[in-house]
Amino acid sequence: MTSGRGNSGNDRARRYWRHNLGYLAVLLTVWFAVSFGAGILFVDQLDRLRVFGFRLGFWFAQQGSIYVFVVLIFVYVWLMNRLDKRFGFDEDDGPTDSGPTDSGSAP
Repeated sequence: MTSGRGNSGNDRARRYWRHNLGYLAVLLTVWFAVSFGAGILFVDQLDRLRVFGFRLGFWFAQQGSIYVFVVLIFVYVWLMNRLDKRFGFDEDDGPTDSGPTDSGSAP
């Protein structure tokens, strides 16, 4: 027989992982849409506009998708910090285990 406590922790971890995968799916979809869509599929329509003297399609293919990727990294960190706090996995709660400390003496 399994205890309710162990099952509850396992269920919490599954829900946490499901939310994490949902975040990843959305963010990777945005990244794909920007890098592939704006840089390749819609380049002709975007080239009609200019950014800093460069055609927008060229700009997205060369620079824009990289900038969006960096922004998505920060968004992912923010979302994961919120998710960690929501499920009780945040680093701010409780003592941290920094491993064994070296007292300076040789073994």
